[in-house]
Amino acid sequence: MNLSRYLPFASVLLLTAVLLLAGHLGSPRFWWPLVLLVPLAGVGIWNLAQPTHSIMRLYPLSAHVRWFFEWLRPYMREYLLDSDHEGRPFTHSQRRLVYQRSKDIEGVKSFGADVDMYEPGFEWINHSLHAVDDSPRDHRVLVGGADCQRPYEASVLNISAMSFGSLSGRAIEALNLGAKLGNFYHDTGEGGISRHHHSHGGDLVWEIGTGYFGCRTRDGRFDAAAFADRAAHDQVRMIEIKLSQGAKPGKGGMLPGSKVSREIAEARGVDMGRDVLSPARHSAFSTPLEMMEWIAELRRLSGGKPVGFKLCIGHRWEFLGLVKAMLQTGTTPDFIVVDGAEGGTGAAPAELSNHVGTPLREALIFTQNALVGTGLRDRVRVAAAGKIFDGHTMAASLSLGADWCNSGRAFMFALGCVQTKKCQTDRCPTGVATQDRLRQSGLVVSDKGPRVANFHRNTVAALSQYVAAAGLRSPSELRPHHLRIRVGETEVHSADRVYEFLEPGALIDAPEDTPYDRWWAMADASSFLPRS
Repeated sequence: MNLSRYLPFASVLLLTAVLLLAGHLGSPRFWWPLVLLVPLAGVGIWNLAQPTHSIMRLYPLSAHVRWFFEWLRPYMREYLLDSDHEGRPFTHSQRRLVYQRSKDIEGVKSFGADVDMYEPGFEWINHSLHAVDDSPRDHRVLVGGADCQRPYEASVLNISAMSFGSLSGRAIEALNLGAKLGNFYHDTGEGGISRHHHSHGGDLVWEIGTGYFGCRTRDGRFDAAAFADRAAHDQVRMIEIKLSQGAKPGKGGMLPGSKVSREIAEARGVDMGRDVLSPARHSAFSTPLEMMEWIAELRRLSGGKPVGFKLCIGHRWEFLGLVKAMLQTGTTPDFIVVDGAEGGTGAAPAELSNHVGTPLREALIFTQNALVGTGLRDRVRVAAAGKIFDGHTMAASLSLGADWCNSGRAFMFALGCVQTKKCQTDRCPTGVATQDRLRQSGLVVSDKGPRVANFHRNTVAALSQYVAAAGLRSPSELRPHHLRIRVGETEVHSADRVYEFLEPGALIDAPEDTPYDRWWAMADASSFLPRS
């Protein structure tokens, strides 16, 4: 029998016994090493007795070396081993760019490009010999159709949905201060409008999820009167219905009562200390037609403010069913936020986060084609959300059909987030994603709010330069042919050759000639289920 695995533990026990005896018989100086040895002996004895961890039973002390390096591994990789272009979901160089722009440090680089331009997937735009003035501009997008009495001019870059509860109160305040200073909007997330959202008066997009937080009855259903009261607030500029999100598409959630503090209960309109359910789907409607009716009702109740919805694209016939309902009722949302499956700031099951939902690019192109192919694109604005952090990622999304972009994690970096990926543990080291008041104290709102505004201003300015280099005066002029994509070491195509884009009215006139023929036939305005 090989007992060498017990050697470290046996050595500690033997040395402890020897020092106890020496200390009893000799000088008191022999007691000092016991401060370390006695706890180690206790840990070893406990590990031998515990039934949970096999490795610890077999290696009572040395097993802890494994756990120590397991704990240390992410930090070693981040600061010592990863290159500038490694790390997920954001590389070190991507995060550094956000940090620099949030601190108003000039984001220029020397000695040439540090990316592999011959790697498949590399993207660029071609510049023009007739480049235009590249001075920074405040690019805006008018949101609100004919049925909207109070349209809103949105910035080309805004803060994605992140709820109070997932983020700390101080983080919400800093984001809202940044939105106020930079004149862009702050999406509340589905957790409702808290007092922290009102602290600085920045524009809000009120996101309403399946839990109807801030506008719910006692049994968790939609409360029209409560909605109308809150939606009337001047700070609320648009209403966004959340159908699904990139982090965990198709899943609701449960907020344990232990986490429902007085502040969270106040914001969400629930009882403090009691479990709160967010169902996987809405109870206010059950068909695409009913959803269009509800959109019209929300627009009326809000006094004519723009109403739209956010989703991560799933079954294509479901979205096309919504499009058919728009055609049948004549009611359209004022905007659609396309949330890519790679997006998401919240904790989620690994399978849902990694393998459920459509990535942003494919989702954005599909949404664009669905609206263009039915002649509805001019009536509906489209926003893109999913790993947006610089001028290029914005320009790429805008060229593929988006009118503006939303970003969540990049604005978290501007707050000081260091991507430790501990959001679900309540032990965020920077005070961004925690309700622990001591940890929150490290986030100073008066310092971080301006950094949020700086990141927005400098990134939009970079977009202006990017667009001007192509000879364009506005990001709205970007088209698929502007985006070049390397599909092989010696093969490059523009995006309109890599992806298929429909002609206006194609789904109405000849759906059989489009790639969406099968899904169009399955889509039903009166049901989210597919037609057989």
